[in-house]
Amino acid sequence: MNKLIIIPIVSIILLLIDWYVWQAVKVSIQNTSANTQNITKYIFWGLTSITMLGMWLYNFTPPEWLGKNLRTIIMVGVFVNYFSKIFVVLFLLIDDIIRLFRLVVSKFSSTSEISVATTSQPSALNTPITRSEFLMKTAVIAGAVPALGLTWGIISGAHDYRVRRVKLALKNLPKQFDGMTIAQISDIHSGSFFNRVAVKGGIEMLMKEKPDAVFFTGDLVNNLASEVQEYIDIFNKVKAPLGVYSTLGNHDYADYVNWGNDMIGKQKNLSDLQRAHKVMGYDLLMDENRFIEQGGEKLAIIGVQNISGQNRFHTYGNLSKAVKGTEEAPVKLLLSHDPTHWDKEVNTKFKDIDVMFSGHTHGTQFGITIGNETWSPAQYVYKQWGGLYEEGDQKLYVNRGYGYIGYPGRIGMPPEITVFELKRA
Repeated sequence: MNKLIIIPIVSIILLLIDWYVWQAVKVSIQNTSANTQNITKYIFWGLTSITMLGMWLYNFTPPEWLGKNLRTIIMVGVFVNYFSKIFVVLFLLIDDIIRLFRLVVSKFSSTSEISVATTSQPSALNTPITRSEFLMKTAVIAGAVPALGLTWGIISGAHDYRVRRVKLALKNLPKQFDGMTIAQISDIHSGSFFNRVAVKGGIEMLMKEKPDAVFFTGDLVNNLASEVQEYIDIFNKVKAPLGVYSTLGNHDYADYVNWGNDMIGKQKNLSDLQRAHKVMGYDLLMDENRFIEQGGEKLAIIGVQNISGQNRFHTYGNLSKAVKGTEEAPVKLLLSHDPTHWDKEVNTKFKDIDVMFSGHTHGTQFGITIGNETWSPAQYVYKQWGGLYEEGDQKLYVNRGYGYIGYPGRIGMPPEITVFELKRA
């Protein structure tokens, strides 16, 4: 459907939400001074006007007119504003359902004692708060909490890089590789970044670990190769004695861009992205493998293009092609962006792959951790969504991601730098 139809319809729906929420705000401030009520009204509808203007500019002006940062601010503003108001609407619906029920009961009641609570008149001084007024005020608070949480997730959580340390015990690991360290990052999504200094700080944190090798498991950009250009001088600082190895993720193929019939442009975008890996010094594995050798012993590093077990994501890779020549390797380490590839074929058809390193899920950039247990909405979408999974002698690790996409923040799901130590089982 054309934007000229969609955006006006969406605008009307959002304005109706604003009007509905405003009813709760009015009740919440009805006992304050007239000056306070006026200021609140101007702020509420002023923010609505700015949000609406931003949404229209975002959709109907060329991206270069606004610039990446302003477009990000607009997108975040719309998301935080109306996501928070959804919670208000839910409470208001509860109130309206209760009042409707009481109205219906009063119509069929033979007594006149049942009255319908209204929100149009302020409660009298020193009288108990009505159920309706209580729900209205609760609704406003319910909307404020996610708004504050989402804002904090952007300010504090987006670049709160954490190092996770994982020991991988491998039964066939050659003695020469016992104690080898591998750092993994995934899902950089450079087109979403808004704090260059913080991004640089995360890479410095990674390099302080002095890993023997580094794996990057895909999604360097959101869509276009050009997104990474201003960050190449940061990510090219990632170095390791045994090499930096990378693969592609679903976003790297620019499948979410409307190319029309311009398949040449799409292919050029992919070529430019591959060139960016090379410029940064990353050994991009396109259904290929490499051997690392120490003291006459070898282990194989295998990398595939994106392979997914979910139909909504395209599969480009060929694992059978990628493993050719690695038959005699005592240990095989696989870089594959999407963890659903694990159940699709890795743990059924390729039993000799010791560890698969993935990303993709971001842990939905939201989670709650209590003790050693972490809950995330990601677990309802992905069987393996974050951390270490084992099946027999095979292991899968799902990195929660270095960057973010959509919502430019993280709540309870900090960006991750994983450091593995290989040990002989």
